[in-house]
Amino acid sequence: MDSENNESGVCGCCGPLRPRYKRLVDNIFPEDPKDGLSKSDMEKLTFYAVSAPEKLDRIGAYLAERLSRDVVRHRYGNVVIAMEALDQLLMACHSQSIKPFVESFLHMVAKLLESKEPDLQVLGTNSFVKFANIEEDTPSYHRRYDFFVSQFSAMCHSTHEDPDTRTRIRVAGIKGLQGVVRKTVNDELQAIIWEPQHMDKLIPSMLFNMQDADDMDRVGAGHPSTPCVSSQDGEENPSTLAESCFRELLGRAAYGNMNNAVRPVLVHLDNHHLWEPNEFAVSCFRIIMYSIQAQHSHHVIQQVLGHLDTHNKSTPRVRAGIVQVLLETVAIAAKGSVGPTVLEVFNTLLKHLRMSVDLELGESSRRNSASSASSGRGKESDERIVQNAIIQTIGFFGGNLPDYQRAEVMMFIMGKVPVYGTPCHTLDTVKIGHQGTKRIQTMLLSSLIMVTSGFKSKSMSGALPSPFLDPLFSISLMEDSELRQLVLEILHNIIDRHDNRAKLRGIRIIPNVAALKIKREKISKQDVAFMKKHGQQLYRHIYLGCKEDDNVHKNFELLFTTLAVLTIELANEDVVVELVRLSVALQDMALSTEENLSMWLRCGVLALVAAYLNFLSQMIANTTFCQHVSKVIELRNLDAPYLLPEHVFRDKCSLPDSLDRDDAALFFQSADMADSLTGAGYNADRLNVPYVPQVTDEERLTRRKSFVDTISLQVDILASSLPDKSQLAEEITFETLKKAIDTSVLEDQERERRRQVMEKFQKGPFEEIAAHCESKANMLHERLAHIFELTIRPPPSPSGVVSVSSGHAQHQSVPIYEMKFPDLCVY
Repeated sequence: MDSENNESGVCGCCGPLRPRYKRLVDNIFPEDPKDGLSKSDMEKLTFYAVSAPEKLDRIGAYLAERLSRDVVRHRYGNVVIAMEALDQLLMACHSQSIKPFVESFLHMVAKLLESKEPDLQVLGTNSFVKFANIEEDTPSYHRRYDFFVSQFSAMCHSTHEDPDTRTRIRVAGIKGLQGVVRKTVNDELQAIIWEPQHMDKLIPSMLFNMQDADDMDRVGAGHPSTPCVSSQDGEENPSTLAESCFRELLGRAAYGNMNNAVRPVLVHLDNHHLWEPNEFAVSCFRIIMYSIQAQHSHHVIQQVLGHLDTHNKSTPRVRAGIVQVLLETVAIAAKGSVGPTVLEVFNTLLKHLRMSVDLELGESSRRNSASSASSGRGKESDERIVQNAIIQTIGFFGGNLPDYQRAEVMMFIMGKVPVYGTPCHTLDTVKIGHQGTKRIQTMLLSSLIMVTSGFKSKSMSGALPSPFLDPLFSISLMEDSELRQLVLEILHNIIDRHDNRAKLRGIRIIPNVAALKIKREKISKQDVAFMKKHGQQLYRHIYLGCKEDDNVHKNFELLFTTLAVLTIELANEDVVVELVRLSVALQDMALSTEENLSMWLRCGVLALVAAYLNFLSQMIANTTFCQHVSKVIELRNLDAPYLLPEHVFRDKCSLPDSLDRDDAALFFQSADMADSLTGAGYNADRLNVPYVPQVTDEERLTRRKSFVDTISLQVDILASSLPDKSQLAEEITFETLKKAIDTSVLEDQERERRRQVMEKFQKGPFEEIAAHCESKANMLHERLAHIFELTIRPPPSPSGVVSVSSGHAQHQSVPIYEMKFPDLCVY
């Protein structure tokens, strides 16, 4: 054996004395390289290698030596023959001894890749790809592919002068990377391939070749059903091949490798300024989302959210591009598993929404000169792009979630809406001012409209809980018609579970409601309980919403739709009576001289009442009720068309100077409607009681006031001596009993007091209301302190107590034997 190692140096000229493996290797090379590999000699070499596998390492070393020499001497024909021989030996030999041979093979491939000749680089790559497809019996503990990752990545970025050669080199580089991925990704011992230093080379190399403009439409499809490689031409297309490799890599990514696989994509898009325009970025993340396993989707979303945070000071269009990419990712992820990132997505988006509003308002406030004004308008419009993208993302994501998660998201967004007079911990309305607050309210409510679109809840109590309904109604009372419109549209989305709104679009006198084919079901017990609990709250906000001075045509259309949808979805007999009672109250409000309403608003309210009562009378199919409503509408058509929606809401409609309440034929009479409902079996007694809006906040203040009055009464009793029994006695007469029974005067006084309190809290400044509540609270604390001072006495002490007599303090000792101790302290 030792003689074989030294024979090459001693007997180099004596062919018969050379080792057999060297002679077999030499024989495969013909005199003229153009003749190619000698097949018969190659079969002999293969048989020898298989029969004596211990010689494989020496065969490989000798082939490597010859190949290195031929590369230096530019004998490229022999280089091709050597690589072909190596490939055949690799395919034929599968044994433990192949490990050293593989090292020689990889060394030869590296030599070819280091060459500046494109043909040799392609040759080495093809050999490596063949090697990558071989499944080894045992894993390799020491083999590393760092050099190949770097070299193949460099080939992917080839800038060769000749376009065809450049394409060949890039295709070879991509194939080489694909070979590395296939060889290492399933080998647990080669998990190092997922480390950042390798991913930072692999991913950008693929993305760089995917940026081919000619293939952008194909890449943009992004769906896994798109054929990646459909022909030989496709295999030689760098963009197509890079996408195929990119998909394969992502498809093999495990749970712990997702972050390392996605981060280089974001960095590449930053470095090449691909967020604006963002078509390529969107297509990349479509590929990512469709290639990875569904349970890993939230990792990608978290990465994009974090990247959005790092770009909080970037240009608006860059941020808008990232948000649009996020929209694509959540749109795909929402169909599968989103994981724990649902609220995180909304929280991050709302934070950036606030930041965008701050930047927009700050930019507009700094516009002074004409030049800065033009640039400010551009920046403002760019920020609007960001805001609209965020709203679309919020709405689209929420709209694709299951109902149980969508209800949670609705609550989350509503908790972020700033409401005047309530503490808002998430959005500081003091810093952004009225304009910024309104802007955020508008955008969040717009996103809520998108989230609630298509929301079908089995019970209203689950869809409209008090923590959601109360702030929503608070916004509906704001002096902004646009915000009130958004609130009503949100209510429509939630209440209308049978999609009847399209049939009710537009406020009008519907001649035949049956022709609309309204879909409805029997009212459930849960919905009946909901209306008993929240019905008055709904009626109140409809009533107050009708009397707002800035109402426009759309407000009345939405109010009509609200009343109609309530009738369809939630109206049993009691609710029908309450809705008629509400309509009568709206009519009385429009005719009242005490209300400071414009004539157009009065006529609009009366037209709304007419349109709704016409709809309601046909829905309950009460003939007498329908006749009364139709008679009033006919008279209005003849004598007062401005009281009908078809006329009053036209651009040019002549309005009267005043409305005559005495002309009873033009208005709906509560007595006639009550008789009609009573005849049909309804309990219409409630129609005889005038409707007074329920004021929740004022009632709470009233309870607080009564509590303070009760304490003050107790303090007065404790502070003063009790009167004699003769003083407590009161003569009971007939007049006294009559006054106690007659409560009409007290009811009028209570109604007037409620109206004054409601007007005070609606129109009074916030500072005055806060000061009033604070004074009441201080009074309560003072009275309580006084009560405690009177009732709580210190325990007796052996050292004596202090008593005041004639202005002098005297200490009186108490003997211990005279002190009374609790039973538990005595034994």
